[in-house]
Amino acid sequence: MTERESVKETIAPPEKAYLVGVEWKTIPDGKYKPNAWPAQESLDELERLADTAGLEVVGRTIQKLERPNAATFIGKGKAVEIAAEAQSLGVDVIIFDEELTPGHQRELEKIFGNHIKVLDRSGLILDIFAQHAHTREGALQVELAQYEYRLPRLTQTWTQQALTRQAGGRAGGSTGGVGLRGPGETKLEMDRNVIRRHIVQIKRELENVRAQRARYRSQRRRSGLPTVSLVGYTNAGKSTLLNALSGAEVYIADQLFATLDPTTRRVTLPGGTVILLTDTVGFIQKLPADLIAAFRATLEEVTEADLLLHVIDASHPQAREQARAVYATLKEIDAGDVPVINVLNKIDRLPDPDAACAALGNLADSVAVSALTGQGLDNLLRHIEEVLEAEMTRLDVLIPFERGDLVGLFHERGLIDKEEYRETGTRIVGRLPETLAAQFGEFHTPRAARRAKQPAATAD
Repeated sequence: MTERESVKETIAPPEKAYLVGVEWKTIPDGKYKPNAWPAQESLDELERLADTAGLEVVGRTIQKLERPNAATFIGKGKAVEIAAEAQSLGVDVIIFDEELTPGHQRELEKIFGNHIKVLDRSGLILDIFAQHAHTREGALQVELAQYEYRLPRLTQTWTQQALTRQAGGRAGGSTGGVGLRGPGETKLEMDRNVIRRHIVQIKRELENVRAQRARYRSQRRRSGLPTVSLVGYTNAGKSTLLNALSGAEVYIADQLFATLDPTTRRVTLPGGTVILLTDTVGFIQKLPADLIAAFRATLEEVTEADLLLHVIDASHPQAREQARAVYATLKEIDAGDVPVINVLNKIDRLPDPDAACAALGNLADSVAVSALTGQGLDNLLRHIEEVLEAEMTRLDVLIPFERGDLVGLFHERGLIDKEEYRETGTRIVGRLPETLAAQFGEFHTPRAARRAKQPAATAD
């Protein structure tokens, strides 16, 4: 047997997956949302998620529902029908495009049989995140989300020994089997209280991560460098854009959630201003709430940014719906008030970029680009500079000669309209990033100080 043949024998074939979607006849109550786009297209996205997780999709079905069935979500008749088809196809896992309650999951497992795993969209996304989290921070965040997702779904107790084995492998790895990575890899037998203690421990570690990130952000703000964060639907091209603008070599792939861990690079704008550009985790419709909560430390890079670049795949048939999903998530994480530039990416894939961009014309502050070919990137950099300048604070300050460091900082980070030397120091009139303005507070000129103390005019 050759070495190549030996390797082939050791590689297990991918698990077979069957997808179940829902078309809501009416607007459902509670956590279930009306279809953002056609159910078939939502299943297409679920299939891409399954492919990213290493599964082979062999079948799919859509059930029309007025409301979720209390026992089986889709109704017992439909569940029996799916079970028979899954049996004939040799299915290993059945994935629902909606979030299942623990009760739904248990009842479906009884119908489908113990040899078939039942997974929902949230569980599949968590599995993908477990595969792609390569740093300690990312692994902790995913592990927390997995524990909180699976705690109410336990059907048996797990052993302390199994937990101890798992604790050493947080940063990835798999024993095979989608939905079983991280803390659920081998039907571990662990008491619920032990899991809760681990959740507390991970949260404590993540608070340390959060505090460390806050210190880094504080240092960056003292440097005066504006911070710009890339946000967008998964696979919209954020990492490609970061590479194109900064010369970085961030991993990119044509798959959902190719990168999770945030990456920050320096970028010089046309006028010479240096910014810090950060790539963040991609968003997706029906993003699990546990995942948003667990990734709070990472997502604070978005909420604390001076400007967001919302990258949109302009070539995607559901580009408008994807943009709505991103804006909904930004609002959910309290980043709805951060200034945004909409970057219409992948125009190289469009036969008529102008027409496609016009279809998204209701998005304010839009710039069309191709991160892959470089088309429109110069225009984007100029627009970033214009928006950041508009967000600057106007100052009129008299800086003592012994504070030459502040004069240098104003020259380096600000825009100077007027500069003159007086007996007691250097007077500068211009604009600075708001994050730096406080350092000049005690040096406002008397005229500027008087203006600041005057009450605002009020309308009768």
